[in-house]
Amino acid sequence: MKNKLIVVLFFALVMNGCTNRTEADIALRSEGYSDIKYTGYNFFKCSQDDWYHTGFIAKNRNGMTVKGTVCSGFLKGATIRY
Repeated sequence: MKNKLIVVLFFALVMNGCTNRTEADIALRSEGYSDIKYTGYNFFKCSQDDWYHTGFIAKNRNGMTVKGTVCSGFLKGATIRY
């Protein structure tokens, strides 16, 4: 049981390292999103060239709640995907 807990904690820490809240925040705020809440790493939402897959829930310019992922990588910009 102890070994399983260690493995689960290890993967949780590794996956948390695959998000970039700073870059995601810049991308989302520049597009007019507010009330941003980050949901962590999103599997299979970005291309294989993206290093960071930062999930979010936010309000768009019209006040509607949207859920998506900000994809970003080394020497490339951020892309918002829904």
